[in-house]
Amino acid sequence: MTMKREITVTVNGQQHQSEVEPRMLLVHYLRETLDLTGTHIGCDTSQCGACTVLLDGQSVKACTVLAVQADGSEVTTIEGLAPEGSLHPIQEGFWEKHGLQCGFCTPGMIMASYNLLKNNPDPTEEEIRTSLKGNICRCTGYQNIVKAVQYAAEQMRTSASEPVGAGE
Repeated sequence: MTMKREITVTVNGQQHQSEVEPRMLLVHYLRETLDLTGTHIGCDTSQCGACTVLLDGQSVKACTVLAVQADGSEVTTIEGLAPEGSLHPIQEGFWEKHGLQCGFCTPGMIMASYNLLKNNPDPTEEEIRTSLKGNICRCTGYQNIVKAVQYAAEQMRTSASEPVGAGE
């Protein structure tokens, strides 16, 4: 018999109340309970960063956080970066600068990039590479990812680009 706990989590600006098993990971809560499948499960060991989301404004790997630890918190996933039908400048940068190939790492890369750019709107190439060290891409060789983040940084400096639900 498993004891479930009730949690309340605001995800992409929308509050959710759910009963979860205490051992459920945040990544599984997002994907299986809330059907937000943009957050990917890559390695299950916190090595790849495919599951990166923002938890209370900080970049975290959702495979290292229990859903119950997110109780009372605000989570932003890749689905919450831009209104439906539009692209956030970082998403646009990955498209325009060919920062993706298979796309599996892309949601985590974009969320980690968002965290970088909200704290450092004009990063150097070295700062971008250092910031993305916890996210692995097996396809691109990273150069176009760096170009995508540089492109996004320029776009974000000239426009307000908060995630959906932020500041509400």
